[in-house]
Amino acid sequence: MIIRLLLAMGISYLLGSIPFGLLVAKYVKGVDIRDYGSGNIGATNAYRIMGLGMGFVVALLDIGKGLLGITVASSFFPEEPFLILLVGVMAIVGHNWSLFLKFTGGRGVATSVGVLTSLAPGAIFVVFIVWALIVAITKYVSLGSIIGAVLIPIMMFLFNKPTEYVLFGLLIAIFVIYGHKPNIKRLLAGTENKITKTQVEKKD
Repeated sequence: MIIRLLLAMGISYLLGSIPFGLLVAKYVKGVDIRDYGSGNIGATNAYRIMGLGMGFVVALLDIGKGLLGITVASSFFPEEPFLILLVGVMAIVGHNWSLFLKFTGGRGVATSVGVLTSLAPGAIFVVFIVWALIVAITKYVSLGSIIGAVLIPIMMFLFNKPTEYVLFGLLIAIFVIYGHKPNIKRLLAGTENKITKTQVEKKD
């Protein structure tokens, strides 16, 4: 059991570690996405650098990592919800602290969406609607992501999901909020980047 668990966690972590934003930007633009815009490897910065289409592609790929993480977990432990969650979270850990990027990475939002959608699609749909409204009104993706993260465990509870799922939602919320610490500072200072602001200049 321990060997199977470690193997499943390792596979999920490696899947999560694939830096799709970096790879797509290299292929499409021939640039290192970390040198432009916010410096993040996620879909929002990909949108700023490469446009809506490629931003959408990166988002789907990052969501796919979370879905694959749960698929791996379910194939190893079909009747063990706690172990499925444990393996699934490793995809998010891989995205945030990628083996291929010297244990740096993204914010983990899209990968978290992939993991959670496979577990509680109804709850995550509500969170998505709130996220979309906040982004549409404020133009701050980071603000929508932070508020959405806070809502995840609340929605899990309101949708009568198992206690393990509620706690898992809380853990993911902590991951996402922690990953957004620089964004929170910029939001408070009034210097956060809006989604409508295209940033193509290289960072200093």
